[in-house]
Amino acid sequence: MNIPFLDNWRKRRGPASGTALMGAQEEDPQGVAQLLSECELLRARAATAGIGLDDSAASLEALDQLLPRWRDDPDELPWLGNDAGLYLGTVIIRTVPGAAWQVWPSGRPVVRLGSGREVDVVQAGHQWAADGAPELSQLYAEVAET
Repeated sequence: MNIPFLDNWRKRRGPASGTALMGAQEEDPQGVAQLLSECELLRARAATAGIGLDDSAASLEALDQLLPRWRDDPDELPWLGNDAGLYLGTVIIRTVPGAAWQVWPSGRPVVRLGSGREVDVVQAGHQWAADGAPELSQLYAEVAET
């Protein structure tokens, strides 16, 4: 995958990762969106369960039905939670008018809605992975209404 801002970031080596991601967001928002939408671990687990992730609200409902086998693996849990949050954000960005990625100074990606409200999808993904609540599809529905 060719993501131009990564080459520039690697050359600079100076700023903290949050600052670099913020700068990349300004320079190449589509590249950052592409990077954030990868969610490799989540996509692999979903494919193993026969679920295709097509960046739709229906795919969030299917994810909510997965057996949470990752909860038995403390090493996988945070990674899967992170991917779940980024995938939720990807679905919101692609289906809710006016929604876009926003990167906080810490480097944490959140979704900014057209109303200005920011949704910490990564935190929601971690909560979902740990205990199943809130359901990804439920959070999506709440966001899509506003």
